[in-house]
Amino acid sequence: MDEKPVLTVNVVTPDGSVYENTTDLVICTTTVGQVGIMPNRLPLLASLAIDKIRVKTGEDTFDEVAVSGGFIEFSNNVLSVVASAAERKEEIDTSRAERARKRAEARIAKAKENHDDNELQRAEVSLRRAINRLSVSKK
Repeated sequence: MDEKPVLTVNVVTPDGSVYENTTDLVICTTTVGQVGIMPNRLPLLASLAIDKIRVKTGEDTFDEVAVSGGFIEFSNNVLSVVASAAERKEEIDTSRAERARKRAEARIAKAKENHDDNELQRAEVSLRRAINRLSVSKK
């Protein structure tokens, strides 16, 4: 009997490896939309959005990793995720993420008041990162 094909998932940041596993499905959000990656698909290179990566671990279960941008590369049944920052669900400090959300919201309000578009954009990115971390940690 033939074995079901699998793919290897590696998530790395400048600080080192964050996650490694084998699976038959990974769901990522790229800058142009969501993509599902299964074994034996065509090679792929794409930029990641600030979102989560979902790695199927069972019939209806997934591991989740919060990523703050980066890119994915898939070839030869290996998915490499290179992210500027990434955290596994169980490693996220929710109180720290909540404080980051509040700081970002205050920075947004101040940037709007001062009509500072550059600071507004940076604060909005910080807010998306904090909300993503909170979203992953609460599932």
